[in-house]
Formats: sequence, C-alpha cells, structure tokens
Amino acid sequence: MSIRQFLFSLLFFITLSVATQVDPNSFKNHKVKKNETLYGLARKYDIQIEQIYQYNPLIKKIGLKKRMILQIPVYSKPKPITKASLHDTLTMYLVQPKETKWRLAYRYGITVQKLEQYNPEIVSGLKIGQEIIVPKRTEDQTLALEKEFNYYKVKPKEGFYRLEKKLGVVASDLIELNPLLKTNGLQAGMILKIPLELTGDLKIENDLLIEKNNLRDSIPPESKITLGLLLPFKSNQIEFDSIENTKIKLKTRNLHTIALNFYSGVIMAVEEAGRLGIEVVLNVIDTQNDKQYLKQKLNSLYWSENDVTIGPLIPSNFDILSLQDSLKLIPMIAPLSSNPVINRPNVYQSITAPELLRDKMFDYLDTVIDSTQNVLIVADSLNYDTEKKLLNRYPFAQMLRPEPSGYVVPDLIDSLLVDSLINKVIFESQNLGLIASVTSLLNSQVSMERDVQLFTTYRSNAYDNSNISKKQLGNLRFTFTAGAFSDESKRTKVFDSLYLSSFGNLPNREALRGYDLTLDVILRWAHQNQLSSSALGETEYIESRFDYVPHKDQGYHNRAYFLLEHKGYEILEIKK
Repeated sequence: MSIRQFLFSLLFFITLSVATQVDPNSFKNHKVKKNETLYGLARKYDIQIEQIYQYNPLIKKIGLKKRMILQIPVYSKPKPITKASLHDTLTMYLVQPKETKWRLAYRYGITVQKLEQYNPEIVSGLKIGQEIIVPKRTEDQTLALEKEFNYYKVKPKEGFYRLEKKLGVVASDLIELNPLLKTNGLQAGMILKIPLELTGDLKIENDLLIEKNNLRDSIPPESKITLGLLLPFKSNQIEFDSIENTKIKLKTRNLHTIALNFYSGVIMAVEEAGRLGIEVVLNVIDTQNDKQYLKQKLNSLYWSENDVTIGPLIPSNFDILSLQDSLKLIPMIAPLSSNPVINRPNVYQSITAPELLRDKMFDYLDTVIDSTQNVLIVADSLNYDTEKKLLNRYPFAQMLRPEPSGYVVPDLIDSLLVDSLINKVIFESQNLGLIASVTSLLNSQVSMERDVQLFTTYRSNAYDNSNISKKQLGNLRFTFTAGAFSDESKRTKVFDSLYLSSFGNLPNREALRGYDLTLDVILRWAHQNQLSSSALGETEYIESRFDYVPHKDQGYHNRAYFLLEHKGYEILEIKK
C-alpha cells in the first residue's frame, strides 16, 4: 500500500468514526406511554437501546415506567456515501442472497474486520440488497470460492503452529494455498483456504470451518438428572438355567442384543457424566416388547420422578406411553428407529427423518447439477415419487428405469453415459441386488475419458452390506446425506479402552448410539433443564449430531445431518 493510499484510508476511517460518534447534537423529551418498550422507542427514534440507557440510567434501576420522561439523544445524520465520493481504490457492491461477511472478505482479499471497518453498519449482519464498500479488484484479483476446499477464519493470536494443531495443515501448505500470507502474514479475521480433507475437529457450516458446540465445558455446579430408560431386554424369555441356550440367543442379532448393546452405551455415558460432576439417577425398565405388559405397568410406575425418559425402542410401544397423561409433561426421546412416532408436545424424535435427509440432498444437488452436464436418473418402482420430483427440478435429465425383474441392461447404461460431458447419476433404490448391480455397472464406465459421479437422495442400510464394494463407491464419489457417520477416528483410545474393559469387546453401532444420545440428553439437561434451545445449538459426539427444533405439527425433531462423499476407501464430510 502506498503512503498516499494509507493516508486516505486513515482519513476515511477517522471520518467514519466521527460520523458515528456518541456525542448527540441535542436531546428530545419523550413521555413514556402505556405498553411502550425500549425496543419500540429505539426503532421510533432510530437509535440504539444502549444510547437510551446511557442518558436515562434510572431505567436500569427501576425499569421503563409509564409517564417517565426520557431524554432521547438526537444525532446528525451523516451524508450518504456514494460511488462518486469514494477513493479510486474502493467501490460499492450490492449484497446478493446467501452472501456472508467472510465470503466477501475472502473474495476481496481482506479480513472480516477490515470489511466491517469499511462498513460499520454491517457489524450486526448483512442484508440482501444492501450497498457496501469493498476494495476495487479486477476479475483476476477477485478470489473465487472453490468446491474442493474448506475455509477458515483466523482467530486473534492464532499462529501457524496453533493452526497446524487445530487443522492438521502445515505452514508451507497454507502459504501455498493462500499467497496473501507471504505479503500480509497471518491476521485475525483473515479467511484461509484449507484442503477439503483436513478439517481437524471442526464442523463445516456454510462452507466455513467453525468450532463444534461442546456441552462438556462449563458444567453448572450441582447438576442432576433422573433418567428413565425403557428397553426391551425381554429378560422373561431368557433361560438363565441354560447357559448354552442363553449364549446362542445372545450371539444372534435380535431385540435382546440390540437392547443390551444400547444399554452398554448408556452406562458409558452415565459414567462419563459422573466424571464431569453430574449426578445421574438411572431408572431402568424392561418393556419386554409386550404392549399388554406395558399397559399393566403404566399405573404401577411413578413416572413423574423422571426428568426425561429414553425409549421404548419400538415406535408402536413408544406411542402407547406418549399417550398417557402421567407422561405428558416429561420429555420422551424416541431413540433408535427412523420409523415415525406420533408427534406430541413432549416427544423428541432423535433420529433424523428420511424426508429431511432427502430435502437436504435436494438442496445440495441444486448446487452441483446444471444443464451443461449429462444427468441420468435411475429409480425403481418404489421410488417413482422421488423420480418425479427430480425430473421437475432437472427437466433436462435422462431417465432410466430398471427392468421389472430388478436389473439394468448394461448396454443401456453405456449408451446413456457420454465422454464429452460430466456424467451425474442420481440413483434411487433400497434394493440390495439392484444397488450391487448398478454400482458395479457404473464403476465399469469410469475411465480417464468418462467422468461418472453417483448420488442418492436417501441411502438405506442396504449400502452397508458386504456385497456393496466400498472401492467402487469411492471410484464413483458416491454422495449422500446421513443422520449418523461412523468415523473411528472420533473414538478416543481412552473410550475404547474403558468400553473394552467393561464389556469385553469394542462398541458396535447401537452401543455408540446409546452413548451419544444419552450423553447429549444429560448435558443438555445439566445446562438448561431442557433439550431444545437455540442457545445450545447443534451438538456432536462419536457418530451422531443433535439439533432439536419444533416439528411442524407438535413436538420436536432432530434436524442435524451429515453430507458425505466416498473418496477412495474413505468417507469424507463435504460442504453443506
């Protein structure tokens, strides 16, 4: 920056600070009327609530009272900044939908703080259609956001060493990706381009890497929760005098084993809560997966002693309990099934609904699909509704329906894919045989000349089958949304060691779900004595995320999800 530019910038910011000075030109008296609020008065006189407090300190002592005479500060309005009045290094920019301060800061090669210095009115947020000041940049100088990268806003006092520890990116790689670092160095508020696969322990929100919400921090003292746990152990069916029969029963996957595995995760969560200083009283009830037994138990149990209940596992059994007046004031968590439960004011569906996962995938597809690509929709007879929605969104797409016997003709696949365009295939099926066939056929089409990527709006458990090749899904960069994400790197050695010493093996999916869900419930209750709160936001544990919001009917549902892509033999989280 030249001396002339520096002096102009200094003069510009001095002018801005004078324009926003706290000293008013004069005062106006206002007599408070019935039902008037500070918010309403601030809007009426176009000032801040803090400015009303500043010149009327009595309000903080006794509140805003009817007939109170207030001193309202009057400020002179600064002249509006126009293009003509700007220095030739600056220009005006019209804010577009979905733009954020960090995106604009990155695009124009400045820090977020610098953007706010240019535009003090955007400190509280941007507005669509708002005209703001930005540095002049040629098209070559303007930085574009790229899908192959994530982005990170540098915090105060962060150096290269701390960033390497946090993100896993060494200084030399950061400098290579962000040439501005060579001339400007690391600055708080600077936006850095980060390799897609290196996110550290951060989450991706609107392309930006941000800290995860960790409720383990700052646990309120003397926290306590009484937790009701209803699981179908079916202990009445176990022949305790027959060890061999019991071993056989517990080796097969059934309600016994699912309940026991889930329970092992619950125990791990309760023990961790204890180490965090939270007292947990656990009331365990064997539902026996018997509706008649449940109904008999209803009146004999003192439900009101529980702060929260988790379960039953089976949706129909859950609905029996949620109907009861004795439970209507107690938050009830549906823990493990994606099948819907009846929505009631106290019901929390903890599994992200398939409909929400589809909607989120539709949103993502809108960002990566356009008419310049060769788009192919493959849907079986059970997914014609989804096929119709896709065709409405992408009328330029080709359509391929499997044969009635459940296979796709290889030559037909070959004829519908082209070498000259990017091929994007949206595949809708939950049939294991068809999934194995289509993924294999598409994989055989991938080459240096032919780019093929596979998507689905709903990934069923069929994809977990060993007959589905992970290598082929990696070659196809298979992309989908999910309510849970199994990533062994998120399990610490301490966790695995504790689980192994307690239960003799490593935790499976039901055990991790029991741990994640129970710990989240305990921590949310410890912080706020409730489960849904915008202040708590989204939380994440080993495999699950939780963000409870009101359902459109009643009750609450979990809107947290993962957007994932197979890459090689790995599955990576990608931008939402």
